[in-house]
Amino acid sequence: MKKNKAIKYRIYPNKEQQSLILKTFDCSRFVYNYMLERSIEAHENGESLCTRNSFNYLLPPLKRELPWLKEVDSTALTSANDNLAAAFSNFFKKNANFPRFHKKKLSGSYTTKCVIRNIVLLDKGIKLPKLGKVRASLHRMPKKDWKLKSATVSQSSDGKFYASVLFEYESDI
Repeated sequence: MKKNKAIKYRIYPNKEQQSLILKTFDCSRFVYNYMLERSIEAHENGESLCTRNSFNYLLPPLKRELPWLKEVDSTALTSANDNLAAAFSNFFKKNANFPRFHKKKLSGSYTTKCVIRNIVLLDKGIKLPKLGKVRASLHRMPKKDWKLKSATVSQSSDGKFYASVLFEYESDI
């Protein structure tokens, strides 16, 4: 049986990495809100635009229109689309309210998926997409047979940065 486990590490990005992380927070929030707005407009026109594929189909033209979206990690933007699609799915199953627009606030987060070893735990840091090697406090290491799935970079309200790394492993019942 497959199980997931996340380990949260404190990361210490330099000034350039901090600005790129904050820019990725903003771009992820922008893509989420943009796709939500487009979905509301499509619903008013009698169309359906609430699936993961339809959101990801709109992303490349949006990147051509707004070149500053190309500066951040692309999997973070598709994760924002996945989050919105999951919110709509929960709404239609009557498990949640209608998705809301995300607000800009002091703390933020984005999730990036592991594709072709773009996320790696190093000796004294974590290699993340677009950021490169970020110094981190690796207090607990995963077992050898654990498979790295994704990383969520977040900022707490006091300005500290964290990376929560998700692993998948096989477990006996």
